[in-house]
Amino acid sequence: MQLQTIIVEDEEISREILKKYVGKYCPNIQIVGEASNIEDALVLIRNHELDLVFLDVEMPFGNAFDLLEKVGDRSFETIFVTAYDHYAIEALNSHASYYLLKPISIDELIKAVDHVMAIKTKEDSLSDTVLSPKIDTINGKITIPQQDGFEVLNVADIMYCKADDNYTEIYINNSRIVVSKTLKYFEEALSQYPFARIHKSYLVNVNAVVKYKKGKGGSVVLSNGKEVMVSATKKANLLSYFK
Repeated sequence: MQLQTIIVEDEEISREILKKYVGKYCPNIQIVGEASNIEDALVLIRNHELDLVFLDVEMPFGNAFDLLEKVGDRSFETIFVTAYDHYAIEALNSHASYYLLKPISIDELIKAVDHVMAIKTKEDSLSDTVLSPKIDTINGKITIPQQDGFEVLNVADIMYCKADDNYTEIYINNSRIVVSKTLKYFEEALSQYPFARIHKSYLVNVNAVVKYKKGKGGSVVLSNGKEVMVSATKKANLLSYFK
């Protein structure tokens, strides 16, 4: 499997070093273009079916986050490359698959590419197929606090949970329960069960997932027809649940 890739880096020397390293140590990468600014990068992204973009954070007249905002929904993975580690949190929030610091470590570069390759390989094998989770059944109950007490739910009946500020919406088929607890609370409460945090706003019951779609950055379809976006940083964890 070859990953169609571009390098977006405003410094020519840094661009040449990365290209040299990729050519020598990452044989499954095919570099189809280079860009030194946001506008040229947009042209390359729109004219190629890309699997991966190496993306410098700081560029003339904008940065990597401006570029990703202009791109919108995307199917390619991103590896951020920068000399500044204070961008790490923002990179994660922009769904980067990996974060490389300059000067680039060859070992880290190989690890980053292997990480993306593993995601893409698993993604291709599961895309548009009927999914079969590794875990077949869920047994257990969870108490949901209410103003007048609590409600007991079968964990297996919960399809997904959605964050709403400091509240969480719990969906059982097409019915909804609103609880004054954060999504993080339920992520921890359900940690012993096959529930995957696939997005900052969604926690899904893996057994309710019936289809994975690669488009729009990745999404899953649940058994009730609900389609939920998957963050790039959450893909590997989600895909690990399936055979």
